[in-house]
Amino acid sequence: MIAQLETLNENLTLSLPYSIKGLVQVFTSTHRSFFTSVTAQALRIAGQGTPVLIVQFLKGGINQGHERPIRLGQNLDWIRCDLPRCIDTPHLDESETQALQKLWQHTQKVVCEAKYSLVVLDELSLAINFGLIPETEVIAFLAKRPAHVDIILTGPDMPKSILEVADQITEIRRSHQP
Repeated sequence: MIAQLETLNENLTLSLPYSIKGLVQVFTSTHRSFFTSVTAQALRIAGQGTPVLIVQFLKGGINQGHERPIRLGQNLDWIRCDLPRCIDTPHLDESETQALQKLWQHTQKVVCEAKYSLVVLDELSLAINFGLIPETEVIAFLAKRPAHVDIILTGPDMPKSILEVADQITEIRRSHQP
């Protein structure tokens, strides 16, 4: 048992007699307190040996740009926008706009390289609604991604065009007990 735990399986290739189609999943809510459940799903999948990337477009402040990902375990990379603050407005200065665009370009590149099997794009709907990432680019990105890559998009007020291409939509609502 110990030998199994110590054995790295980075070069393990899985050959299936059929192809698995990746899903586009949307998690949306009017409040912003559901990222924990999406993170738990990403950690569970990474723990099973699947490469996972979490991208937080509007979070900053901890020196965690795409050049310095936080690595959780062997299979989960976590990156944020390389900014000293979190983005909560559509009004960015030039350096902030460049940092966000670098993160978006990097994300598209690594997804198209099929480096990860699951990619979580946190608060992407806010970045779209703020006009920071064009909705048409996101739709094109989803269409051209490798067929086996699962994408999870999160955020409130997800654009209708993205909901139309989603394979699964999860709307998180608060329940009120009388």
